[in-house]
Amino acid sequence: MPKTIDDYRKTIDELDEKIVGLLNLRLTAAREIGKIKADQNEPVLDNSRETKLMQRLDSLNTGPLTANSLKCIYADIITASREIQKPQRVAFLGPEATHTHIASMTHFGRSAKFVDQSGIENIFREVEKGACEFGVVPVENSIEGTVNHTLDLFVETELTIGAEIYKNISHDLLFSKDVDIRSGEIKTIYSHPHAFAQCRNWLRDNLPDVTTIDCPSTALAARKASQEQGTAAIASPEAARTYDLQIVAAKIEDQPRNMTRFLVIGKEKPAATGHDRTSLLFVTAHMPGALHKVLQPLAELGINMVKLESRPSRRENWNYCFFVDLEGHIKDEKIQGAVEKMKKHCMFLKCFGSYPRSSGEC
Repeated sequence: MPKTIDDYRKTIDELDEKIVGLLNLRLTAAREIGKIKADQNEPVLDNSRETKLMQRLDSLNTGPLTANSLKCIYADIITASREIQKPQRVAFLGPEATHTHIASMTHFGRSAKFVDQSGIENIFREVEKGACEFGVVPVENSIEGTVNHTLDLFVETELTIGAEIYKNISHDLLFSKDVDIRSGEIKTIYSHPHAFAQCRNWLRDNLPDVTTIDCPSTALAARKASQEQGTAAIASPEAARTYDLQIVAAKIEDQPRNMTRFLVIGKEKPAATGHDRTSLLFVTAHMPGALHKVLQPLAELGINMVKLESRPSRRENWNYCFFVDLEGHIKDEKIQGAVEKMKKHCMFLKCFGSYPRSSGEC
């Protein structure tokens, strides 16, 4: 006789009882690990261990659970494990429901303690003074390019990169009620300048006469739209839920494959996982061929350089800092050898992070 819905629900109830019991056993083991870490003065967060854990779980997963769903579920389980060892405070670019906030929850899970900050420099400062263990900052967008302010702050800080997060960025038009966008009720739109730039064609074609006003974040734009009559915002679906707004036009970005890379900053130095990235900062002498000489060891040793950016040093006119991302870990023999050779041609060089490469978003 075929099983009924009630039969399957009974099976699910029995499985849930086992899952809850196993989760508590897992947290008990995590708590004991936390005690050992405290005795040995080791950090709670171990990104390299968590990366290997997720790789192992992914290899064990035979479906129908998707890889993304597994990652999201375990993000919260891992966060609960960290919390039972020591509560983790994470600074992010606020207010609540910014893309940085969403990226932070993707990485740390929703049960971590998130502390919103009004600017990227505030995130660095809170982590530097120990008010927060970690911070999450945007560093580059696939369409708009590098967030220069983030790079500039790495010049002066001793903080390091512990992880990277990639997040697909999608923009919605939010309003206080469900309305036809051609009704004339929308008089003003708030958003971040990058969001306006990423929706430029859509705005031109659909709301060419509406006034646009820049905001420090898309979430702040959504908050303003919830408070001011006749005002809309370009922001995320998460912001719509947070500020009780309606999505009157979804996915209005001009380029569908819009990705932002975020960095997790802190004081930890993750161990090698075999799938890592190293970020360096260096300053060359102001002379012909200096940059070529610095980068030549990378080519000689077959090291892949995945990013190179230059920024004014802010200490001397027409002198530049270079930021380079390499495939590999600073503890790898080839990377160590290359860095030693590069130093000979640099006025200054430092590594500000070796960390697991991200495999995508939750």
